[in-house]
Amino acid sequence: MLYSNLLYFLVVIFVFSTNTPPAKPALSTAWTLMAVLATYWLFAQVARKWFSRAGYGPSGYFSAEKKLSILAVVVFMALVYLFDIKHFLTPLSLDGKLPVLTDLAGLGCFFLLLALMWRAARHPYEQIFQRKYSSFAFIRSNFKANLPIVLPWLCLSLVFDGLQLLPFPQLKELLRSPWGDLVLFFFFLVFLTLAFPPLVRFLWGCTPLPPSPLRDRLQSFCRSQGFYAEIYTWPLFEGQVLTAGIMGIVPRLRYLLITPALLATLNQDELDSVLAHEIGHVKHRHLILYMVLFLGFSILAGAVATPLPHLILSNNLFYELLPHLPVSPENVLGVLATTPLLVLMLVYFRFVFGYFIRNFERQADAYVFHAMGTSWPLISSFEKIAHLSGGNRDEKNWHHYGIGERIDFLRLCEDDRRYITRHKRKLHQSLIAYFALIGLIVFGLHQVPTGKLSPKYETKYAEAVLMQKVRQEPKNSIWLIYLGDFLQSRQMEKRAIEAYEQALTLSPMNAELNNNLAWLLLTAKDTKIRNADRALTLALTAAMLKERGHILDTLATAYWANSMIKEAVETEQRAFRLDPKNQPYYLEQVGRFMREQWGEKKNDSDASLPHSSEES
Repeated sequence: MLYSNLLYFLVVIFVFSTNTPPAKPALSTAWTLMAVLATYWLFAQVARKWFSRAGYGPSGYFSAEKKLSILAVVVFMALVYLFDIKHFLTPLSLDGKLPVLTDLAGLGCFFLLLALMWRAARHPYEQIFQRKYSSFAFIRSNFKANLPIVLPWLCLSLVFDGLQLLPFPQLKELLRSPWGDLVLFFFFLVFLTLAFPPLVRFLWGCTPLPPSPLRDRLQSFCRSQGFYAEIYTWPLFEGQVLTAGIMGIVPRLRYLLITPALLATLNQDELDSVLAHEIGHVKHRHLILYMVLFLGFSILAGAVATPLPHLILSNNLFYELLPHLPVSPENVLGVLATTPLLVLMLVYFRFVFGYFIRNFERQADAYVFHAMGTSWPLISSFEKIAHLSGGNRDEKNWHHYGIGERIDFLRLCEDDRRYITRHKRKLHQSLIAYFALIGLIVFGLHQVPTGKLSPKYETKYAEAVLMQKVRQEPKNSIWLIYLGDFLQSRQMEKRAIEAYEQALTLSPMNAELNNNLAWLLLTAKDTKIRNADRALTLALTAAMLKERGHILDTLATAYWANSMIKEAVETEQRAFRLDPKNQPYYLEQVGRFMREQWGEKKNDSDASLPHSSEES
């Protein structure tokens, strides 16, 4: 169950941390609050109904819990993408100084969904495990059981944000450099090695195995294998689950966890065989390899994330899709960029990570031959666990082989020990192939020419953003003006004129709009779209509404285009008096009016003075 919960939390953390909140949410604060509260209420009702239908058997209970956990992930994604909860939680980051506080609040929203599920699960749980809880105590117990899954991420985020706040510019540059990931991974390793095992032991309520002949026997067996670990009882599901585990890399901070039910069920040899399995994980360095596999995903995801937005933005399909969607281009880009990464994460952990976990378990099973010379005590343990757990002996999951498969493998090894060597060779070859494949993928992705892709899509993306604003606010001429200015700056003159004309129907008395359209009609590189008469009318309107140097220059150019040289010179002189700092330009314009005719020589748009204003 812990492995499944790991996947759920990975999805939640990924979705929230990669989401870019919009500047303006889809709903107002009041409506968002009501929608979120209604969503939580509905989820609570569904949880209550599903657990009531599940009955009071372990299989029904765990099935309902699994389905509701998946539903909680889906609901959380709806809160993020539909209700923009990150927008409302962002102020918690103290102006961006501690983003981890926003992430913590987002994680809290998911834990609240789980709390509603646990509240509904309390009565069935009490019936199955014969233990009474108050609602608060049961929720707290489940919270503490799941907290270790997210602790490494939370602590790493806190360390990163804390380092960013330190007054050391060199440190900040290091964290932003390619070496920054290695620095953070170092802190991650330190945390997992020194702080994580004691924290988990505390959160799970584990207690030292009391002094007894049984404890002496278990410690003696560990010493015979050159192995050291503190032995603790593990009260997982009230200690009634038949399982054991190990955590910790440093011997003095390493803990063997055994549930009371397992201690009570197995005989001495069977307990030794279970310990041999756990010792096998340490001897084969599986705990270290788990961290390497997590690092591998981090490197792979980082390599994929770098060129992905460039590839999306350089694809015409993205721009064909935008007009048909009611959301902003940046949100569409965010979803398209994060969805492949989310799929990659699920595939990686479900299949790649799952493949190695299953085979690490099999290799740990085989260690019993080294420790005890035979696997029959471990086979006997598996048979007892399968019988007493009431589950399907051949039931498989993504992170463990089924008990039947594990027994079959051990029996094969009993007949032919070469199967142990073959499995070891298979794992070594798989790890080599894994590292080679990760290296090739990362190297290949670094060869994607993102620098060459950028110029191809920057213009199209900026235009798409403005077009979206036009569609969202069709009565607001400012977006059409911005669109016209942008298209004009990219020499898309016909489309710029269309944008300006649409804006003019909404704001006919906008001085800058009249001026910009007049200037385009006078200076367009495509001489077929020039129109001196209309430009003069527009320029006169602009000058009447607002007398500025650049507007009078447009009017002077319009007079010149209509062969009204005297008026052109006089108007240019008025522009000079209003804007003396641009005297060289205005004098050049006067000389041009005197010696040239409009449309002669070089393109008239070569003038260096901007003919738009920030006030537009």
